[in-house]
Amino acid sequence: MSPHPPILPELTWLGQPGNATITDDHVTLPAGPETDWFNDPDATTRLATAPVLRFTVSEDCQVSAKVTVDFGATFDAGVLFVHQGDEDYAKLCFERSPLGDNTMVSVVTRGVSDDANGPIIEGNVVWARVSVYRDVVAFHWSSTGHRWHLLRFFALRTPHRATSIGFSTQSPTGPGCTATFSNINYTPGAPINIRDGS
Repeated sequence: MSPHPPILPELTWLGQPGNATITDDHVTLPAGPETDWFNDPDATTRLATAPVLRFTVSEDCQVSAKVTVDFGATFDAGVLFVHQGDEDYAKLCFERSPLGDNTMVSVVTRGVSDDANGPIIEGNVVWARVSVYRDVVAFHWSSTGHRWHLLRFFALRTPHRATSIGFSTQSPTGPGCTATFSNINYTPGAPINIRDGS
């Protein structure tokens, strides 16, 4: 798919193509109703319906973006996505909680998905960062884009499998949602210190 932000490799759709507006370092991505990626640990439900615009990882790297979400319904979210397969993926979500809070959420799927809520964010804007390096993944968030807080540090089941990083929007319970990813930055290499976010 083209165009794509000049700092990123070529972006392609994961699964069914969606709609996106891409200009410079902005990706605006709408999602329709009943869209999500989630393998429910308490049911047999396997959802892989949310649009994902991604690129293949060819080196250790960090990808960050300012995430702005047009929240409407519970679980609406803008997502940075790490994918190795339909049963091996992870999501760093800026998501509307059932209590109406805008929350940092991490989901790691190794056959089935888990679901871990993090801090509440005031407003509808946050910075999110995914680092993929030395067979591990780290999720960080920031209120300013400069001071990064560790949310999750983990590995998927098959670390050497081909990996992609992408942008996604979901609206599993609502009529649809739009997220904009701006100030996108791609940095080769691993973080200096995973714990303090540097």
